[in-house]
Amino acid sequence: MHQKILILDFGSQYTQLIARRIRELHVYCEIHPYNHFPEPGEDVKGIILSGSPCSVNDIDAPDLDLDSLRLRFPVLGICYGAQLMAKKYGGKVGRSSHREYGRAMLLQTGVSNRLTEGLDYESQVWMSHGDSILELPETCEIIAKTDSIPVGAFHFKGSQTYGIQFHPEVTHSIQGKELLKNFVYDICACAGDWTPNSFITETVASLQQQLGPDQVILGLSGGVDSTVAGLLLHKAIGDRLTCIFINNGLLRKDEFTEVQKNYTRLGLRVVAVDASQRFYNELNGVSDPEQKRKIIGRVFIEVFEEEALKLNDVRWLAQGTIYPDVIESVSVKGPSATIKSHHNVGGLPEKMHLKIVEPLKALFKDEVRLVGRELGLEESFIGRHPFPGPGLAIRILGDITEEKVRILQEADSIYLQILKDRGLYDQIWQAGTIFLPVRSVGVMGDERTYEHAVAIRAVTSLDGMTADWFPMPYDALAEISNTIINRVKGINRVVYDISSKPPATIEWE
Repeated sequence: MHQKILILDFGSQYTQLIARRIRELHVYCEIHPYNHFPEPGEDVKGIILSGSPCSVNDIDAPDLDLDSLRLRFPVLGICYGAQLMAKKYGGKVGRSSHREYGRAMLLQTGVSNRLTEGLDYESQVWMSHGDSILELPETCEIIAKTDSIPVGAFHFKGSQTYGIQFHPEVTHSIQGKELLKNFVYDICACAGDWTPNSFITETVASLQQQLGPDQVILGLSGGVDSTVAGLLLHKAIGDRLTCIFINNGLLRKDEFTEVQKNYTRLGLRVVAVDASQRFYNELNGVSDPEQKRKIIGRVFIEVFEEEALKLNDVRWLAQGTIYPDVIESVSVKGPSATIKSHHNVGGLPEKMHLKIVEPLKALFKDEVRLVGRELGLEESFIGRHPFPGPGLAIRILGDITEEKVRILQEADSIYLQILKDRGLYDQIWQAGTIFLPVRSVGVMGDERTYEHAVAIRAVTSLDGMTADWFPMPYDALAEISNTIINRVKGINRVVYDISSKPPATIEWE
């Protein structure tokens, strides 16, 4: 069992990022609601209290028993967590006349302490708070400040309890990672043994024990998560794993064939089913995005169940659930017994009396890629952009036809290939082409045309929760537009989407 840092979450938008930064230091970290306390026997080395959209002065502000935590563990309070500690022990927190949002310069006061050891005397940090700590408890000492606020960081004298008003987890806090490293290594004495290789070794052993001699089925999507889950299971139980790969007719161009070749090369036992016509028939005339999703999910389940019933003695359904899926199902208002189900499986476990196994449920997306790389997955596969579960159905605005799918597949293939040829693909979180429900007038070869328009989309992001549009070079835009219009019959106009998330979403539907 790994040593761990627990983050007690008060609802901050940055909580997942804190956990990722801790794990980048090779220290295992879990997120729990603020009212979760470590179980006896857990090898917890320290506690981090997150920020919150609440004010500590709200009547129903989230609260917890700090005394019992501080007696047992080192504690680091970030933003709301720091303010909560200050108030509970006699300090004063209130609205400041110098509220800080964005970059600020943190100045150390010269007080010797382990949290800021080795950091520059002056360092840029990221602030995001409406309240400030106006007065500290008598038992505390200020260890850093800014020009605007007197308490940027503080320490409870004679203890391993610290509070900081800024966010060390964001990249704008230049030495934030070094501060977190001081906390987990120097103050919490973590060993730093959380690595992809250790995860693989422990997970394979755990799967062997959990699954015994049973048969397992896994629905492959062609994406990184389900593929890495399949590789881990195959390493644990070999051919007792059967993977089902369904072509819903809404995949990228040639993907059904290419992915099958990749899986065969990886040694996975795959049942490939081309059900594209069945999906097209069910989607005929449907334009509403939510209805499209429901139809695709229902038909997927029907096809998956039909194929699964052809297999003997299946006891387990494997899913590519990852850690954000798990923690998003647990409210900061209290623990939830419900873990988010994979969007493709619906009620299959209950209908078929299957147990669930989720080999990746402890990992973030970037960690899944690291594990895939350790398992020998090709770099071109690991670096693939995310692709929506319903596929091109939600990139075709309006009703879906085979002809629209063909046109979109061709245009999207050209777009992505040009990005790769120009070395732009790996700079982008996600890129894709959207088939618009409009026609426009054009001229080709002195003849008037009245054909379809497509939009191309490219965004940068850390985790998909927020995203900025990618500043595509003009010459690349010109090549993409010209090539698509010249090569794809049915398209005479290409536009570029320059919307960020929020307010827009990455996908159009």
